[in-house]
Amino acid sequence: MADRVVAAVLREADILVRAAETTELVEEARRRHFTSPTATAALGRALTGAVLLASLMKAGDSVLLQWRGDGPLGPVVAEGRPDLTARGYVGRPQADVPSRGGKIDVGRGVGRGDLVVVKDLGLKEPFVSTVPIQTGEVGDDLAYYLVASEQIPAAVGVGVYVRPDYRVGAAGGVLVEALPGAPEAVVGRIAENLARLGGVTEPLRQTGLEGLLERVLAGVSFHVEFLGTPRFDCRCGPEGLEACLAALGPDEIRRILDEEGRVLARCAFCGTEWVRRSQHGPWEPRLGEA
Repeated sequence: MADRVVAAVLREADILVRAAETTELVEEARRRHFTSPTATAALGRALTGAVLLASLMKAGDSVLLQWRGDGPLGPVVAEGRPDLTARGYVGRPQADVPSRGGKIDVGRGVGRGDLVVVKDLGLKEPFVSTVPIQTGEVGDDLAYYLVASEQIPAAVGVGVYVRPDYRVGAAGGVLVEALPGAPEAVVGRIAENLARLGGVTEPLRQTGLEGLLERVLAGVSFHVEFLGTPRFDCRCGPEGLEACLAALGPDEIRRILDEEGRVLARCAFCGTEWVRRSQHGPWEPRLGEA
């Protein structure tokens, strides 16, 4: 199935449910950043989490997630927007760690540290929240952030299946938020379903997004609404590059041009290389091949 984000609307309970299939989005990120299996799984989970959170926001807003752990991957960063576009990167994309119990050990790759969440709601200053990384497995950390910083009882499950050839075979996730007044019996039933699930990757591979939701919401009446198609998208370009050049100063720019014959910049979020070949010439994008 193609990537998509859906809302599961519960008929008798004030509970928000979002689910996403993000296989193509995560594969695009892997291709752009040449990530190892561990880095692919970590970045894919973060991108999926950013898409799920952003799907609850209004147009023009954005959410930036930053895992600042001490693991070999370095920082893991993902940004999502309500139009379901996302971008992100891993500090050391080729770093890898041994699997544990036959599964990619994302927690060890991320390590201990802080999760920083930056919400830009179009106000003068963004809202910044910092919470300790719980497990580094991404979903647990996002659920803890929602409870600790936003006082929203929540569960987040995100997963990425990396094929033996390193390509992404499946990726996606589910976000459940219990709103004030949600019946305890329904909340308890969903919590039991999530506990039995054991992860989202296998249900996604076996039965797709609908099958995942049927397992998460077993025993609860709901219907599904399509919200849109998530995709990898970056807004890097000449305007931001000009600000970087201004920080260098004209003398340093001339020195680089004299020695290298060009000024080369690379966007951390998408891997696009931008080239300027003269002091006031245009920026030309160059996207490397995976």
